Amino acid sequence: MINQELLKSLSSAEKDALKNTLESIINQTYIVENEYKELNKSYKNLRTIIEQIIEALPNAIWVLNSDGNIFLNNSEAKRLDTLFEQINLNNISEIRDEIEVEGRFYSIKVNENSVNGKTIITATDITEEKRRDRLASMGQMAAHLAHEIRNPIGSVALLASTLLKRVDIKHKPIIFEIKKSIWRVERIVKATLLFSKGLNLNREYFSISNIADELETAINHYTYSKEIEFKFDLPNSKIYADFDLLSIVFQNFIFNAIDAIEADENEDGLVEFYYEEDEKRHIFKIYDSGESFENKNILFEPFKTTKTKGNGLGLALSLQIINKHNGNITLTPERKGFKIEIKKSKN
Repeated sequence: MINQELLKSLSSAEKDALKNTLESIINQTYIVENEYKELNKSYKNLRTIIEQIIEALPNAIWVLNSDGNIFLNNSEAKRLDTLFEQINLNNISEIRDEIEVEGRFYSIKVNENSVNGKTIITATDITEEKRRDRLASMGQMAAHLAHEIRNPIGSVALLASTLLKRVDIKHKPIIFEIKKSIWRVERIVKATLLFSKGLNLNREYFSISNIADELETAINHYTYSKEIEFKFDLPNSKIYADFDLLSIVFQNFIFNAIDAIEADENEDGLVEFYYEEDEKRHIFKIYDSGESFENKNILFEPFKTTKTKGNGLGLALSLQIINKHNGNITLTPERKGFKIEIKKSKN
């Protein structure tokens, strides 16, 4: 408050000077207030932009205050609250570089800022990268084993053929079973090498009905114990594709169907293989009456299988071959089976 006695003692000129000084102070106060409002608005806009940038990033981000409380995070970080709980905030230097949560792997990075006391923690999903590395290692190992197995298997096959000519007729069924087993091993070796080394298509025109002949020969080499009926409806239509590779694909699906029927509680089964087409696609459908899929999510996952037979490469290699033919494989919704579509080539 201004002292009234002091104010009365001032001359008119002094009063005018005091008035001008007060008005100047008030005006400066308004200017400072407006600048503060503008600064606060700029801060809010900047924070909004930063939040939008953080939200747009694919990895999880936590910005922490010096007391460890969350200052800022994005929706991916909120989704991974279970992961955040595993991060030891009491000792930042001992935070693990990699954390596994619910079957997925995350790379953890920490950046401490000593100026503002903020700590930034990011978590990047590296599951697919680790999966590719694992598959590459497994593929290399499988290819090496396949090379090592191929020569002795060839020798065993030659010896079995020689033995078949010399044994008594009552022992011939045993030799036939040996030859079937050798044939199966040779298929596994071939599939492993194809999967590991990559595919080169040798396209040619051939009749789709020829696939049925190839499948019947393959089925005769396959061992199964139940009464299984095979219905093949493959016309004489022409297709421009790699005959050997497509034969491998359809063999894989037929053998999987046989294995599913073998695992089923019924004493017999049915495998059906149909073909249809439209202007743009060749469409193959394969159904079986066997056991249902145990886990649809890993059907095409390399080296993963729920069967006692096989190495988990059959469907993975089949998908690789069909993709190479500009096609795709899907499950059929109406019945247990697969639909294989291949785009018609103009060549």
